[in-house]
Amino acid sequence: MMQGLEQYDVKLLLALVKSVSGRIDFFKVLVKGPHPELAAFSNAIRGDDDAMVWLFKHDFAWLAILSNACDGDEKAIDWVRNGLTPVNLRFALACQHDVDSLKWLYKNKLGVLLLLVREVEKFLKYQQKEFDWPYVIHFGGHHRAIMELEEWKEGIKDKS
Repeated sequence: MMQGLEQYDVKLLLALVKSVSGRIDFFKVLVKGPHPELAAFSNAIRGDDDAMVWLFKHDFAWLAILSNACDGDEKAIDWVRNGLTPVNLRFALACQHDVDSLKWLYKNKLGVLLLLVREVEKFLKYQQKEFDWPYVIHFGGHHRAIMELEEWKEGIKDKS
């Protein structure tokens, strides 16, 4: 069975929407509930390297990669295209303003994912504005998350 966001109850996805929007109370609900991976996914979307590492170490690499796909990472989008359900590909592309994907989510009555897209877009705009500020020092990316991704890939190769 392919993994994807649609496997979660709509109430959990609504809590995820609120968590991505910055609501700590909903983040805590997700952390303490049966699916703490959604809390980690929320933080991964918001650029938290520790959350990315947690997802890889706890067998939720697909959520870490989906987070990167939402950021427009082409390799991550390709992986989502081949490794997750079509809903998740449409979600990731919608986060990058793909009009066909937005229409597809709407047509398929996936309003909760449209709400999530809106919050992801808001955060990505904010993040880009902060990144473009001339007094910000950029230290070269997500080294720990990249190392964890490489270890995960090696583990997949070893199992083959």
